[in-house]
Amino acid sequence: MPTATLSSSSLTLFPLSSSPTPPRIPCTSTTLTFPSFLVKPTSVRMMGRGSHILPPKAVAIEKETPESERPSTFLRESDGDNYSLSSVRGRFEKMIRDAQDCVCQAIEAADGGGKFKEDVWSRPGGGGGISRVLQDGAVWEKAGVNVSVVYGVMPPEAYRAAKPASSTDSSSDLNHKPGPVPFFAAGISSVLHPKNPFAPTLHFNYRYFETDAPKDTPGAPRQWWFGGGTDLTPAYIFEEDVKHFHSHRGERRGLGGIFFDDLNDYDQEMLLSFATECANSVVPAYLPIIEKRKDVPFTDHHKAWQQLRRGRYVEFNLVYDRGTTFGLKTGGRIESILVSLPLTARWEYDHQPEEGSEEWKLLDACINPKEWI
Repeated sequence: MPTATLSSSSLTLFPLSSSPTPPRIPCTSTTLTFPSFLVKPTSVRMMGRGSHILPPKAVAIEKETPESERPSTFLRESDGDNYSLSSVRGRFEKMIRDAQDCVCQAIEAADGGGKFKEDVWSRPGGGGGISRVLQDGAVWEKAGVNVSVVYGVMPPEAYRAAKPASSTDSSSDLNHKPGPVPFFAAGISSVLHPKNPFAPTLHFNYRYFETDAPKDTPGAPRQWWFGGGTDLTPAYIFEEDVKHFHSHRGERRGLGGIFFDDLNDYDQEMLLSFATECANSVVPAYLPIIEKRKDVPFTDHHKAWQQLRRGRYVEFNLVYDRGTTFGLKTGGRIESILVSLPLTARWEYDHQPEEGSEEWKLLDACINPKEWI
C-alpha cells in the first residue's frame, strides 16, 4: 500500500512573507512530450525531476504529428464516457492546461520580454500535447512547460518501463503475457533554469495514469494512479528560500519540495483536488524567490559553480529520472523529453569545493539532508 510521510523540512507550498510580491497573473485554473508522467510510482513522500533514432531495443509507442493549432481538448468523446470532458480524464486535462497557461504567463512576466515558443502535436492513436520553451531571456536561460494527454495501446516493454520493478499484478504477469496494454496518460512537466546563480532551478510535474487489461489477459484489473511533485534545486543556499521551498553520488538533486507517487488508495475526486492544489501552488511558491534573486550581482566564480551543479542536474536526469529514461527507451518526442536540460552545464574531474565555503554548504546539504524548519 502506498505510504505518505510529512516532514517539517518539506512544508513548501506557501509564499514567502518577506519577499516582494510578483505581478499578479490572472489564472483561470480551477486548480512536463516530457513523459515524466508515464511513471507507475510506489510511494508518497516529502523530499529534499522531428525525427529521431531509436536506441537499441527501444519500442516506439507512436510517432507524433505536428499541428498548426491547439485543440480545445485532446480527448475524443466518441471513444466513450471515460473521454468526456466531465470525466476525471477530461477534468485533469483542463487542470494541467490551465496550469500551463498560468505558469507560462508568470514566467513571461518575470522575464520582462521573453516569449515562449509553442509546438502542438498529436498522436494517431489518440491524444497529443503542447510543448512550450522560452530560451535566452533576460531572467531565464531556459524554461520549459509541457503538457501531454495521450492514450491508446503501448507495448509491454513500455508498460514495464513505466512501472517500478517492485510492482506486481495479482491477476496478470506481463512478463509472460506480452500483449499490448491499453493506457491513458496525462501530465504537466516543467523545468525552469534562471540565469542568475543565486536564483534556484525549479522542477515540477503532475500526472494521471490509467491502464486496462491486456487483450491476452482477460480478467486483469484496471489500474489508475496520480503522481507528481515540485522540487527546488539551488546552486547557493539562502535559508529563508529553502525553508519556504524545502525538499548516484550519495546526494540529492536539490534541496527539496513535495513528491508523491502511486496515489490510488483514496477517492479519485479527492486526489484530483490534491493534484490541482499542488499545481496551483507553483507560482506563489517559486516566483517570489525569483523576484528576490534574479538581480543579485554575481561573479564568474558563482557562475562556474552554477554550471557545475547543472552538470549534476543533467547527470541525475539522464541516468536516474524514470520519466526521461522511459521516454528515451520508447522512442518518445526527443525535444520534449530533453526540454528539462539546461542550455549550458559544466563537468570537472573530481571537483571539491573548499570546506566551509558557500559552495561546500550547498553540497553538504545535498549529501546530508537537514531539517530546515
